[in-house]
Amino acid sequence: MPLSGEKKKEIIEKFGKDAKDSGSTEAQIALLTQRIRDLTEHVKVHKKDNHSRHGLVKLVSQRKKLMKYLIKTNPESYTKLIKDLGIRG
Repeated sequence: MPLSGEKKKEIIEKFGKDAKDSGSTEAQIALLTQRIRDLTEHVKVHKKDNHSRHGLVKLVSQRKKLMKYLIKTNPESYTKLIKDLGIRG
């Protein structure tokens, strides 16, 4: 379930350092969060889709690792990001 190009570009512009900065930790976490939200809705509808559920767990784990890195390197950016995204930290 990939993100559309427009949605991805919008997220990168909002959370990246500039419009083309898709590699920053903040932008990666924001993109993962959007994919997690989309996949969560899919899993709620299709309860027996265990392959997608496994992918969802992997995405959450990847986001958790990135958030752990961000809190060590830039705590101010971490608190701003979790507030903007509306996720628990």
